[in-house]
Amino acid sequence: MLDMELASPLGERILVPTHLLSRSQDPLAVQLLFQDGLRGPVPWVFARDLLTTGTQTLSGDGDVQVWPGGSDPEALPHLLPSSPRGCAHLTASLPAIERWLHRTYQLVPAARETEALDLETHLAQFLDKAS
Repeated sequence: MLDMELASPLGERILVPTHLLSRSQDPLAVQLLFQDGLRGPVPWVFARDLLTTGTQTLSGDGDVQVWPGGSDPEALPHLLPSSPRGCAHLTASLPAIERWLHRTYQLVPAARETEALDLETHLAQFLDKAS
C-alpha cells in the first residue's frame, strides 16, 4: 500500500490509498490500482521503466506520464494517468516509489525481464484470437 495524493481541479489534495503491483510473469509492466468512491477499483497498467525514468525526468507520451517534482529527497514525483473516461494527477513519496522499484528490480533485474515472459504462449493466444 502506498499513499498518494490526488490533486483535484480546484487544487485540493486528497489522500488516496494506492497499490503498485508487479508480477514476475510480466516484469515489464506495473499496475497502479486505487479506489474511486464511485466506480470502485481503477487500474492503470504501464511500463516499469516509464516509472523508473519518471523519477528522474519527464517520461511517457501516451496514457501515462511521470515526472519528478524536484531534485531534493522530499520531491514528489507526479503521475498523470489518463483514459477516455478521465485522468488523475497523483503525487507520491519519492523514497517509497524508489524502494518499491528497487524490490521489483531485485526480483527481476532489467537485464532479465524478457526471460520471464512466455512470448510463445502469448503469441499463440494472440494468433488464435486473430483467426
